[in-house]
Amino acid sequence: MHVIPAIDLIEGKCVRLQQGLYSQKTIYHEDPVEVAKEFEAHGISRLHLVDLDGAKAKKVINWYTLERIVKGTRLLVDFAGGIKGHEDLARVMDCGAHQVTIGSVAVDHPAQFQDWLEEFGPDRIILGADLRNGTVATHGWQRDSKLHWKDFISKHLAKGVKYVICTDIGRDGMLSGPSFELYGEIQKHFDHLNLIASGGVSNVQDLHKLRQMGLYGAIVGKAIYEGHVTLNEIREFQENAS
Repeated sequence: MHVIPAIDLIEGKCVRLQQGLYSQKTIYHEDPVEVAKEFEAHGISRLHLVDLDGAKAKKVINWYTLERIVKGTRLLVDFAGGIKGHEDLARVMDCGAHQVTIGSVAVDHPAQFQDWLEEFGPDRIILGADLRNGTVATHGWQRDSKLHWKDFISKHLAKGVKYVICTDIGRDGMLSGPSFELYGEIQKHFDHLNLIASGGVSNVQDLHKLRQMGLYGAIVGKAIYEGHVTLNEIREFQENAS
């Protein structure tokens, strides 16, 4: 299982929110590139980079930070936030993103999402399923679609999606443990899906349980920044993957 640290960006700085609330913001580092380099130095190979400014503005804002991280590290970057049109998506890819996560467009404009999936391929497009009480939230978690996760994932899986990042918004940034029951339900319905858990990881034991469940990956944010999961623990976890 891949452990994927998250860097969330507001005004070019590394921040974390609680439950997606912009009013509950904590700044952890002024330079996300230095944070990314520290991840890489501990054997981490992947990064989940979220443009929170872009998610709110409905257009990508933090191009420069993406470019700096791609040029300054060998990390495989999954970029999310603010990708609403083809121009944004193509530019993110040109900036060096290994993958992109698309949520709102997949809800509001599924045909457009399918076009992108066909153009760029299912290995580069991740479906973002951000859930509040079982239904999909969009636009930086500011809107509720009333679309149940089972219908949402099923529809796009049938069209070729291979990767899904599923975030339980109520647990994000709360250090309360992942939604193990939810992920178990998703796996039961979609057993061949590459499922990436996001939200709530509070210690390395959570990562061991997610790996035992057979998840493809787990995104870790606040637990790293507040010392609940150390980079040395992640290195050891990855080295003992067998």
